[in-house]
Amino acid sequence: MKKVEAIIKPFKLEEVKEALSKVFVQGLTVSEVKGFGRQKGHKELYRGAEYVVEFLPKIKLEIVVSDDMVEAVVRAIVETASTGRIGDGKIFVLPVEDAVRIRTGESGEAVLS
Repeated sequence: MKKVEAIIKPFKLEEVKEALSKVFVQGLTVSEVKGFGRQKGHKELYRGAEYVVEFLPKIKLEIVVSDDMVEAVVRAIVETASTGRIGDGKIFVLPVEDAVRIRTGESGEAVLS
């Protein structure tokens, strides 16, 4: 099993969610996060005062899938989240040793279905 973590722009969430459902992703976790990469934030003007927004709003998706689904999931996210501009985000793929369904106690890949 692998955990796919993707940091994307907030307005791309619905589009990415639809693309993931087309590749049969059955569950995901979505978090509103803030951060920066090469963008390094930006300056805004509010009531005549300039201030720096250092952390930009992003969406973090966490998806645990079987090893054979990783490539399709990553491709779906890249194709739909990309705008071609800086700040589109990142995808991280991590190994998952085990998973346990709390309700039944079952473990392993059976938890994913």
